[in-house]
Amino acid sequence: MPYATARVLLLSLPLLCSALSAGLPGAGPAGWSAAPSGGGRPSFYAEGTPGTALRDTVAVTNRGTGPLAVRLGAAGAGLRVAFAETVLDVPARTRAEVPFTVTVPVDARPGDRAGRIVVRDSAGRESGVRLLVRVGGPRLAALTVEHVSVRGDRIAYELVNRGTTALVPRLAVHADGVLGVVLDRGPRVLPVRLPPGRRLALSEPWPDPPALDAVTVRLTVTAPGAARATGRASARFVSPGAAAGAAAGALSAAAAAVVVRRRRGRRPVAAEAEPRGALT
Repeated sequence: MPYATARVLLLSLPLLCSALSAGLPGAGPAGWSAAPSGGGRPSFYAEGTPGTALRDTVAVTNRGTGPLAVRLGAAGAGLRVAFAETVLDVPARTRAEVPFTVTVPVDARPGDRAGRIVVRDSAGRESGVRLLVRVGGPRLAALTVEHVSVRGDRIAYELVNRGTTALVPRLAVHADGVLGVVLDRGPRVLPVRLPPGRRLALSEPWPDPPALDAVTVRLTVTAPGAARATGRASARFVSPGAAAGAAAGALSAAAAAVVVRRRRGRRPVAAEAEPRGALT
């Protein structure tokens, strides 16, 4: 649908004074301001499902005695905003109303998107009005833990929110060595809030890992409404001291084996019998 031409409405001086004294939302530099059309709204707000087009109107009020040239745009929100006019000349003591359309992407996840409608004059001064769009649709909680690895005294991993709602995850850590459990931490809430579609790299401290062992680390992550996710990694720990001790032990065992073999290799020599004299 083609956009309507920007509407320019003439305001009387008393109305302008009233608007000025009320403090319009998005008040810009002295002499002009931007606000949602209709008055009484501090910001733009709309709701829609993916693929829909949401419409509203921004009002630019020129309270000055000379013409005002402005440019309209949008920032943030991750949404496509199209204006009926992006460059506008507003006469003195006049309010111009510009329709705009916010298109929700077809692959947008349910939740809130925040941004701003920005109006900037020829001197670079700007006025911004908050834009909040709530994307509707089914809410799905889904979380995975990936790329688990042991790096020295830390366990590195990544959390991925594969659902449509923000999640506050809980983490449990468990590690088994050759001789049994070497690490067991119960579930605790992580100090993060993971938005939909986001990936976050984190690490878990392990200040006292084993000196000599082969371990399997298991991370279990949960969140309200989401299925339990598990990630695993294997690691070998060989500290310099443990390695030296193991080498010394191996050397001692090898030396003992050599001694045993040498002892086994010596055979007793039988004494030669003296010849008996002939009987006379």
